[in-house]
Amino acid sequence: MSRQRPGASLLKTLASHGTRLYQLALKLLDYVRRARQPRQARLLHEGTLCRLELGFYHVVIVPLVAFLPAPLAYGVAYLQGNVRYHLDKAKRKYTLQGLEGVLGDQMSRAERIQVTRDIFRLRSCEAVDVMRMAGKGRALTDLVEIRGREHIEAALVAGKGAILCCAHFGSYNSAFSVLGALGFPITGVGRIPSKFNKNRTFLERLIFQVLVSKPLMHHRNRANIEPRGQLQTAFQAAQVLRQNEILGILIDPPVLPIDRHRTIPVDFLNGQAQLIPGMTTIAQLIGSPVLMTFLRRSPDWRHQVLEISPPMPMDGDAITAFKRCVAVVETEIRQNPAHWHYWGKFALMDLGLLSEKLELVRRTT
Repeated sequence: MSRQRPGASLLKTLASHGTRLYQLALKLLDYVRRARQPRQARLLHEGTLCRLELGFYHVVIVPLVAFLPAPLAYGVAYLQGNVRYHLDKAKRKYTLQGLEGVLGDQMSRAERIQVTRDIFRLRSCEAVDVMRMAGKGRALTDLVEIRGREHIEAALVAGKGAILCCAHFGSYNSAFSVLGALGFPITGVGRIPSKFNKNRTFLERLIFQVLVSKPLMHHRNRANIEPRGQLQTAFQAAQVLRQNEILGILIDPPVLPIDRHRTIPVDFLNGQAQLIPGMTTIAQLIGSPVLMTFLRRSPDWRHQVLEISPPMPMDGDAITAFKRCVAVVETEIRQNPAHWHYWGKFALMDLGLLSEKLELVRRTT
């Protein structure tokens, strides 16, 4: 009778459990992949041809045409938007579903199709905006008319900085950098594709860093403040304002699951969006004015108007003041719906404006 080596039974047991754990992990990974696949279409456009065309446009076409005369540069962007509308069937479908789900009969089918076409055109033009911010940024700033500049100047004279409240509306990122290029000390707050954001591939994050982030951040006073923790973000934002600088904040981002407990329901676009009112809390604590800011594209697709409002009333509690700001954003979106970036149905679900249960029923029937 052969004697069993010491520890052999233990190794055999561990191997058996290890195999089971490995199989369980594979099943879990497969489930996560299948569960995430529809959501990834928000950022990772479906189809190899679609991805290649989008990459070719940003990496090759935009750098080649961005500094040509503006009518030609934005004419190419307009045409690429038309091509993208036909190629990216997934995004087109999700956008049309989002518009219908939120606005319903407030917008006809023909109007929804027109808005969706314009969304693709605007996104293509925004890529040219970013590239034209390279260097001193004059290639873009010369095309932007600023209305309400005196409100920023008055805020800086008062010595408590200013909060520019914006939405994911038009070339919002370029808007902040345009002001930076004109000499205003501005810092942005918001999530950007980086090593902390795994929604994009490594190559997509690298392209974003070189072709998008670099031209824009060149004109910012400080590095972008990424919301990775409530106290850390609030401290960094307060520091900017106490230095009598400008803080650019986006009011409408979909909230991450980890931050859901901090949200409040706000009336927005025929529903209730789940948003975080931190901006007005900081404004009231520091005493900084909140200026609503929107960058609108003109019908010729190359000229833009950057409008900065007088200070918003901050009386009452922070939530009441926050809801006033959201109401201004909603009015602007209704007037210029194609400028808003979150008409895709999955982004609307994350905001709480579309029901995930209804979508599940629709997919299973």
